[in-house]
Amino acid sequence: MIDFIICDDNQNICKRVKNIVDKIMMKNKLAYSTCLFNDYDDNFLEYIKNRKKLIIYILDIVTPSRSGIDIARMIRRTDIDSVIIFLTGHDELGPTILKKELLFLSFINKFDEADEMLTNAVEKALHILNVKKVLQFEEKSIIYTLSLNDILYIRHDNIQRKSIIKTTCNEYSTYKSLVTLMNMLDGRFVKIHRSCIINLDRVNVINKKDRIVTFDTNENIDLLSLKYLKELKKSVG
Repeated sequence: MIDFIICDDNQNICKRVKNIVDKIMMKNKLAYSTCLFNDYDDNFLEYIKNRKKLIIYILDIVTPSRSGIDIARMIRRTDIDSVIIFLTGHDELGPTILKKELLFLSFINKFDEADEMLTNAVEKALHILNVKKVLQFEEKSIIYTLSLNDILYIRHDNIQRKSIIKTTCNEYSTYKSLVTLMNMLDGRFVKIHRSCIINLDRVNVINKKDRIVTFDTNENIDLLSLKYLKELKKSVG
């Protein structure tokens, strides 16, 4: 479970930030919670006072009660591991924040391509906190949770009419379609055939001539089609 604490004196921006966080976390199937504040008031201070878990803070700098710089300094007195992202309309405060050595991740102008920059910052924060991304699905009342790092490929079996998920040591089957599963995965997964998705991070060799993909386990799969080869070239550079 990862907690997001978002504070901005503009309620619309708070909601916009929450929507971005929801989109990222739902895509990655990670357990999380969000708490929104419009000011660094006593309620905010009380809420963060006894937080013991890792948190991703997305903080405005100027609010009616206090400065986000003061809040960040307060956080860092007892917590050097949680991630702080500043989202503000005050670019001129950038040099001041740098001098404070607050160990923040990003300083983002909320009015300048903020959505894309915030998305990148949150993804980076999750990586820093080493939050595991998983694929979770249910079959016959059993809930399976698989680390995305462990998945080699997913293929559709026409005989069973199931999707087969191949991991390092095991194999799982589900009635979920490849389209549904693809929407549950992240950018490291690409289609190489209408009936196969691979994890590029687990690939050792792509033999384009013989259309064979070899994984880091030395397992091969021969479902590389010409139709998807062009897109695959873009993904691997």
